[in-house]
Amino acid sequence: MADAPPLALRAIELYERPVHLRMPFRFGVVTLTECPQAFARVQVALADGRTSWGAAAELMAPKWFDKNLALSNEDNFDQLRTVLRLARSAYLSDVSRATAFGHFARHHEAHARAAAQQGFNPLLASYGPALVDRAVLDALGRARGVSFYEAMRANLAGMGAAHPAFAGIDFGRFLSRLQPAASIHARHTVGLVDAITDADRTERVGDGLPETLEEVVRACGHRYFKLKVGGKVQADVERLRAIASVLDRADAPYHASLDGNEQYEDAEGVLELVRAVRADPKLQRLWQSILFIEQPIARKLALEVDLRAADFGKPVIVDESDGELDSFVQARSRGYAGVSSKTCKGFYKSVLNAARCEAWNREEGGARYFMSGEDLTTQAGLSVQQDLALVNLLGIRHVERNGHHYVDGMKALPRAEQLAFLRAHPDLYEDSHGAVRLRIRGGEIAIGSLACAGFASGALPDFGAMRAF
Repeated sequence: MADAPPLALRAIELYERPVHLRMPFRFGVVTLTECPQAFARVQVALADGRTSWGAAAELMAPKWFDKNLALSNEDNFDQLRTVLRLARSAYLSDVSRATAFGHFARHHEAHARAAAQQGFNPLLASYGPALVDRAVLDALGRARGVSFYEAMRANLAGMGAAHPAFAGIDFGRFLSRLQPAASIHARHTVGLVDAITDADRTERVGDGLPETLEEVVRACGHRYFKLKVGGKVQADVERLRAIASVLDRADAPYHASLDGNEQYEDAEGVLELVRAVRADPKLQRLWQSILFIEQPIARKLALEVDLRAADFGKPVIVDESDGELDSFVQARSRGYAGVSSKTCKGFYKSVLNAARCEAWNREEGGARYFMSGEDLTTQAGLSVQQDLALVNLLGIRHVERNGHHYVDGMKALPRAEQLAFLRAHPDLYEDSHGAVRLRIRGGEIAIGSLACAGFASGALPDFGAMRAF
């Protein structure tokens, strides 16, 4: 932390552009066909007078940050725009220099209060700083000519006691020992309306890309999967049987997570599904493949329900209930063993939770606590690259990755932008079926090129082709 440079924020620009899905995706209470992607662009000034720009991107996913059914998708998009504007106002309210983490620490509480005054929950509120913080670190890395991995392992951001939630952890020691890899497994999400076999697909997109689970496995060779359930046991078991009929064909082991989608109000409801799956002869191999169960209980209840006496047979993680910096601490006291990492919730929180896992496992002399990589909405370009780099830094070796399946790569982007990302990251992308898109071979994504100056991107998007807000 001794080398964490103080910097001033000179400008924060906000943009968006539309994203259209090639096929619908249903998660929880929404079936998504289109959605804007937000961008934050930040200029920083170092003490020596040098200035640098950095950027970050994130999809404005409706009905995830706020699942209020009285709100339309457009209402949700407006909420996220407002949260970004609030974050911009907060971060530009004090022009004095601070470390990258210092800016986060300085404004975290005030921004949370301002968001709460608008009626926004903590998960929604975190979206604004999540983008600004990444853009700040990107700018810092570019100014210093170091990669995200190098910057974090040297704690160039200055993580530490500037915020009380981070006090008591030796981030210099923790970060210096992290060892990012050159590739990562993509955990393919099977959505609630996704076709499982080729015979299930009555209306085809016909763009030559995989559409069904069967086609995805054949084309990409995935060995990790995320299986969504809808909260109705009989229907869920029948759908899991169909999924197992495809996955069980593999000779090699496969692995999966079970996403409860907040469909339950108590532990007994989750246990009913678990018992039904474990009792079904056709689901034995699938059940053995399950690594963990993700957020089965509704967020308003999850941290009140005690899971310690429930025998799920698998560890349970929190995702949507991870709205505040101490949410994982609360979840642990209720029997949860893990928490998701998502760049849209803030990368400093992910690093904090990873350090907690290490400390708690050391205290208990085992490996009970863990982090998972979740986020199917990340789009090709800044968004997917920064999220991949974060989970890779934290030692997570498989990550939910599905934006490439529901969106036709970079097809909607200016061709020059597509080729710029392809040239900068030839291991991560390929040019096929009329667009630059994520490259997956044997179920893995090669990410060695993310070790470039800045936050995991050797190219920048075409901001001139976007709408400012």
